[in-house]
Amino acid sequence: MAAAQARGSARDPRVVIIGAGMSGLLMGIRLKQAGIDDFVILEKAADLGGTWRENTYPGIACDIPSHFYSYSFAPNPGWSHWFAPGGEIKDYFASVAQAHGLPARIRYNSEVAEARRSDGTWRIRCTDGTEMEADMVVAATGVLHHPRMPDIPGLSDFRGACFHSAQWRHDEPLDGRRIGVIGTGSTATQITAALVPRAGQLSLFQRTAQWVFPLPNPEHSRFARWCFRRLPGAGRAWYHLTRLLFQWTFSRAVLGHNLAHRMLAGIARRNLERSVRDPALRERLRPDYEPFCKRLIISPDFYDKIQQPNAELVTAPIERVEAEGVRTTDGRLHALDVLVLATGFEAQRYVRPLQLINEHDETLEEAWSGGARALRSVAVPGFANFFMVAGPYTPVGNYPLIQTSEIQADYIMAFVERFRNGEASRFEARPEALERFVRDMDAGSERTIWRTGGCQSWYLDERGRISMWPWSFERFRREMRRPK
Repeated sequence: MAAAQARGSARDPRVVIIGAGMSGLLMGIRLKQAGIDDFVILEKAADLGGTWRENTYPGIACDIPSHFYSYSFAPNPGWSHWFAPGGEIKDYFASVAQAHGLPARIRYNSEVAEARRSDGTWRIRCTDGTEMEADMVVAATGVLHHPRMPDIPGLSDFRGACFHSAQWRHDEPLDGRRIGVIGTGSTATQITAALVPRAGQLSLFQRTAQWVFPLPNPEHSRFARWCFRRLPGAGRAWYHLTRLLFQWTFSRAVLGHNLAHRMLAGIARRNLERSVRDPALRERLRPDYEPFCKRLIISPDFYDKIQQPNAELVTAPIERVEAEGVRTTDGRLHALDVLVLATGFEAQRYVRPLQLINEHDETLEEAWSGGARALRSVAVPGFANFFMVAGPYTPVGNYPLIQTSEIQADYIMAFVERFRNGEASRFEARPEALERFVRDMDAGSERTIWRTGGCQSWYLDERGRISMWPWSFERFRREMRRPK
């Protein structure tokens, strides 16, 4: 993968990690496990947790089974549900960070404004004026953390409370009020299911219908939690069982495996047919694309909640927002007290808007003028000793990010060890290697459901390129086993 240049003396590298979410904490743990102490984690916010810190809306839960959404080296026997609520996940990451001594390494309220490489060193400047130097920079800034604000005329004219789902206002009363939710992705469906029992009236403004998979979310019984706590083998067995089920069902269905796709798509279609009684409402909830083209919604009760007397599905396009509510193109004004923007995130921004500047005064923005691209998702040509966790072409669409991040962190650690051993002091992805890699990614993506399913999703960048890993997780693991 990389050209190793300029042999150096054996010493521990100075490492700056950007982000104290799941991936940044993981990278810090790997450095600690290797006995490397000269590192710092820079976090823009006042607390750790990444997306689980940012998103605290009612009903938030992971759509990956809890025991599988855990570090492989740090099982949590105390998960309350099959799919853990967001608060539990954030507490889990905080407890793991504490157990590995990371709090002393995290600098909060330290948003990175610029990282510039010159004379073989990265010089990092934070927005508060703090400066530091590093031999290596690892960006663990995540995928879903820049809220996407909708471009709707009159949004600022609304007199009620209006906020993005990732900026939830917990001081705003909800019970008995008229609530509008714009969006129908995972976040919107979770909010809808949670708020219909509380709202006086809930209006869900749908632009695109979504396929809903009816997985239940039961609590783990007291006996099950006793087993997970007292019998370590039980937790490991449950972890690997959920891993195998995910690999051989959902992951295969996304990647074009006909049997898996037909089976799971059939369940989603039957869920719609059997759960929605009103034929007219059923047709408005029916997507015009194949299941798995967009990220599948996991919800056992969304269809039930949207059929309640105080819930309404609005499919007429939004014309504008007014002081009293939302006006749709059919002329109707939907009077509201609270307007929630569940409109997702800028998934293709990655480390931006951070200004990353290489030794040739080229910015990452300029390097990515044709789209975000990274060799094996971790390295960009021209940017020596800069690595990413969860960069472009990470298996986000077809596998849990926490498992792929572990593989990427270990891959990056291979370069850290080479630096440490004095084998080389500079590592840079070769442009020709990236071009071959991208050609392979583009060719592989042609057979995925993201390309053939007939939809637009956040898996595609502004040029229509799919920046996700298009093959199996097993292949990703094999190819990331060691640097090439």
